[in-house]
Amino acid sequence: MAGRRQRTTAGRTVGGLTFSQREVRDLLVAWLALGLAFTLFLEREFRRIVFLQFGGLSTSEILSTFAVSLLTVGVGFLLHELAHKIVAVRFGQIAAFQADYQMLGFAVLGGLVGFLFAAPGAVVHRGRLTAKQHGLIAVAGPVTNLALAVIFLVPFVAALLSSTSGFLWEVARMGLQINLLLAGFNMLPFGPLDGRTVREWSTPVFLVVAVPSILLGIVGLLFLPQMP
Repeated sequence: MAGRRQRTTAGRTVGGLTFSQREVRDLLVAWLALGLAFTLFLEREFRRIVFLQFGGLSTSEILSTFAVSLLTVGVGFLLHELAHKIVAVRFGQIAAFQADYQMLGFAVLGGLVGFLFAAPGAVVHRGRLTAKQHGLIAVAGPVTNLALAVIFLVPFVAALLSSTSGFLWEVARMGLQINLLLAGFNMLPFGPLDGRTVREWSTPVFLVVAVPSILLGIVGLLFLPQMP
């Protein structure tokens, strides 16, 4: 989700983008916290271990799920937010990602009890913008998730056709699923979600992006988790 105002200080520049020390820290903490939250959510035995109800889950299984979560959920969320920043900076904005530590804490606790809602933070920016520029900044996040879904689709189909299982299959499947869900969820035209900003700017653009995003998100939610 994209924000609308920010006060920040200069820091390290990477690829033409400036990142303050705080922003780098926030990105790293959000990435790791999301990885942990989804690991707890996906591995029921891991949750039992945390509650001192020791089961049969091995350390390698925990680390594997954590790595899958970082490479799929974490990357999907963070590239979504960085896409907002890139477009905002292109329009002359001062923009930075700010982690919401309270929501990250809720995400980890939610994963621990088997219920997950993740809102890691947002890119906030300041400067004058037109409605079109606001809309383009907002739509950049979901479009990035759709692009990532296409990237994950290639190894997903390859693994499916070859009946490949294991780590690479899980990365491909979850990478496809989570990016479809992120695109669909964020294009809903409600509250602070990107879809509302896009709809306020242009209904045709909203429909072109939102309809396939939401439909594909439903596919990702209902069907991909059931696949072997």
